[in-house]
Amino acid sequence: MRQYDDKTLERLINGELTWQELKMIIGGRKDSDRFDKVINILQNRVSWKEKIILPLHEHLYIVLNNGERVVKCDCGYEFGNYKENWKKKCRIRVRDAEADINELYPKYMGCDPEWEEIREYYCPGCFTLLDTEVVPPGYPVIFNFLPDIDVFYEKWLGRKAPDK
Repeated sequence: MRQYDDKTLERLINGELTWQELKMIIGGRKDSDRFDKVINILQNRVSWKEKIILPLHEHLYIVLNNGERVVKCDCGYEFGNYKENWKKKCRIRVRDAEADINELYPKYMGCDPEWEEIREYYCPGCFTLLDTEVVPPGYPVIFNFLPDIDVFYEKWLGRKAPDK
C-alpha cells in the first residue's frame, strides 16, 4: 500500500493530477490515514476554527460548532443543522430554461424547456455557486445527501464520531 503525501493529496483535491497519477490513486488501496490528511488539508484552507468532521460538497463542510453539527461554507457562512437541507438557506437564481438549455445539453438531448427550470444555489455569505438543479417547475428542493456521520466514523474509520 502506497502512502501519499499532503502535497499529492492537495493536488488531488484541486483536480490538478494527471490521469496517470489519478489512476494510480484510484486503483490502489487507500492509505489508512487518508481521511485525516484530507481533513487537515481542508481545515488549513479555511479561516474559521470549528472542526471539520466531514466534507459535504465542494465548498461545504459539516463542522462541530458548540456541540452541534452544522453545515458551513468556505467563507464561514453557517447553514444550520446538517440534517436540514442547506439549499433552503441559499440565494436562489431560477434561470430561463428555454434561453439557457443549449448551454447545458447538446441539441435534441435535453427535455422540453417549458417543462423544466434551472435553479442555481448561491452561498448568501460569499455568493459562490454551490449547486445547480434542472427540475420541473414547482418541484421541491432536492436534498442531495444526508450522511450518517456516526456510522461512517464507527464502521469505516473505526473510531467514535466527534461529540455532538
